[in-house]
Amino acid sequence: RMAARLRLALISMTLCLLGLAQVGCRQPAPPGFERVTLDGRTYTLEVVADNETRTKGLGDRKHLDEDKGMLFVFPDSKKRHFVMRDCYIDIDIIFLDGNARITAWHHMPVEDPQREGESDFEYENRLKRYSSRYDSQFVIELAGGQLEHLSLKEGERVDLDVDRLRSMAR
Repeated sequence: RMAARLRLALISMTLCLLGLAQVGCRQPAPPGFERVTLDGRTYTLEVVADNETRTKGLGDRKHLDEDKGMLFVFPDSKKRHFVMRDCYIDIDIIFLDGNARITAWHHMPVEDPQREGESDFEYENRLKRYSSRYDSQFVIELAGGQLEHLSLKEGERVDLDVDRLRSMAR
């Protein structure tokens, strides 16, 4: 009996290491990243938890792999609005409340860059705002077009360690 259990454990570990088994062997994300599964697809998300990195977001990026993205962590839950400031790639955004339940999602296409002579104030005010609709504490940004592959539902919970993530927010 013990030998059979040992063999089964060894086979499971081997399959995990080879990447052939999906259940129960998700590898931990590298430091500063979080692995999140949405509708059966796994994404590796860069965690941004302070004002400077949240403001920068995916701005100035020229490429984002379809299995990568960003996870914004805020110290509080409130209605939020995002814009496409200095973005060169389309982005899909998913807003989550303080319990990691989906409140809204949007496709955000690239907008015209800041024009010569346009003040920061004018630039910021002409950008379209994308709303969380309800209070939001976590926000996921993915490469544009990912929402087309996902069947998300408002109120659906995303598997996040909300307490650990909240403790990172500054």
